[in-house]
Amino acid sequence: MIVYKNLNIKPIHKNSIVAIGNFDGVHLGHQKVLLEAKKLAKKKKSKFGLITFKLIPMVFFKKIKNHRVQSLKQKIQALEKLHLDFLIIIKFNKIFSNISAENFVSKILVKKINVKNIFVSKNFRFGKNRLGDIKTLKKLEKKFKYKTFITSPLSKNSKMISSTLIRKKISNGNINDAAKLLGRHWSIEGEVVKGYQRGRKIGFPTCNIKLGSYVLPKFGVYKVLVENNALKLKKNGIANIGIRPTFKRKEPLLEVNIFGIKKNLYKKTLKVNLLKFIRKEKKFKSLEDLKVQIKKDIQKVK
Repeated sequence: MIVYKNLNIKPIHKNSIVAIGNFDGVHLGHQKVLLEAKKLAKKKKSKFGLITFKLIPMVFFKKIKNHRVQSLKQKIQALEKLHLDFLIIIKFNKIFSNISAENFVSKILVKKINVKNIFVSKNFRFGKNRLGDIKTLKKLEKKFKYKTFITSPLSKNSKMISSTLIRKKISNGNINDAAKLLGRHWSIEGEVVKGYQRGRKIGFPTCNIKLGSYVLPKFGVYKVLVENNALKLKKNGIANIGIRPTFKRKEPLLEVNIFGIKKNLYKKTLKVNLLKFIRKEKKFKSLEDLKVQIKKDIQKVK
């Protein structure tokens, strides 16, 4: 898969079939759409790619800090597994947000990419003030010689699978439900940063990872699987996500204790898969009470 971070598209990827959207999470619904588009591309002997955004438009407009189901890096990795021919990542900023709906079609989709088939969801909106929609795309088909395909959503247990639903599941601690909608465990990936080493002092050393722009999961203790391919690391562990009320911290943090490892992982990037919600975060009267609870939590996870 070729990744473009600008609109200088190679001739081989023009005259192609493209899907457009945030595709945050690349969940089972997204995968269904992409596989449908791939099938058409194969039939037409055409290349197939995806247009997505570096910054999710809603995050840009509403200045939301914690919103993403996955990082951009994780999105690229998930899309690579689906064997797309190319991926175009558009930097969503003030200049881009002011492009009219018709100019987005004429100057980007047609002039820059020369698309022949476009796959979008029925609620797709685009252009300045979100004035463009599927009716706009349909209206401009004859003028610009492309065809629009409106994708049908995928449902599970009578609910439409969406990134919004997955965010809600994660926020409520329904981590198993989120995994079923994603088709994989939900994970947080980040670099291990230096903490106050309180865990080490009480006998439970942890790797600390900032939550960045991820949607905030329900604060509490989780059973986790920690991975780092370069280090050939794949170990179970226990994690606390929250503000650590016992120590009066304000910024949410992921603290993970990895079972059976004594390596210094400072500055290493870890992928922490959340497997099960164990209990809510709570404040303890003393460090001794905290230690007793941690022992119980580890016993339960193991």
